Amino acid sequence: MNADDISHRTLAHYEHNAEAFFAGTIDHDVSQNIDALLGAIEAPVPWTILDLGCGPGRDLKTFTGLGHKAIGLDGSARFAEMARAYSGCEVWRQDFLHLELPPAMFDGIFANASLFHVPSAALPGVLSRLFDTLKPGGVLFSSNPRGDNREGWNGPRYGSYHDYPAWERYLTTAGFTPLHHYYRPPGLPREQQPWLASVWRKPKG
Repeated sequence: MNADDISHRTLAHYEHNAEAFFAGTIDHDVSQNIDALLGAIEAPVPWTILDLGCGPGRDLKTFTGLGHKAIGLDGSARFAEMARAYSGCEVWRQDFLHLELPPAMFDGIFANASLFHVPSAALPGVLSRLFDTLKPGGVLFSSNPRGDNREGWNGPRYGSYHDYPAWERYLTTAGFTPLHHYYRPPGLPREQQPWLASVWRKPKG
């Protein structure tokens, strides 16, 4: 199965379960992740933020409420429709494998539980496009389920489960500078922290 087939099958799962996904995630507290992104941006406010894999729009609404311009992007037509209605923000429907993004537009990219769906063979190309759409000095936040660098199907969804050293290699190869990383949920033993969150900067020079 090629990368496009993998992407289409994974997106179909979200398309068919959009309402249940919204109900199940609307109350998730990701304020730690939002603070990690916003705390690293050094440009004058307000900021232009790309919510990559915005789903039904929960975090778009948060960014807008904080006074920033948020634009969503999702491969699911249903999610894009829901996100526009819920957040009032502009939302682009694009498959991660075929991103068409304007150069140097965004101060920050919020990739919360989204990039792990990209097959590892396609990841360098995706990261290159994200790098290009950030302004110099801009920040990429990512949060992914951590693992031992295996990938494959988890039910109807495909996932790539990287540890930090592997993830750092992908990001630095794409040109990003590491700022910091942490594991979630906070305050638990490492074996009970399935999420790896990390913050990266596009160099200013």
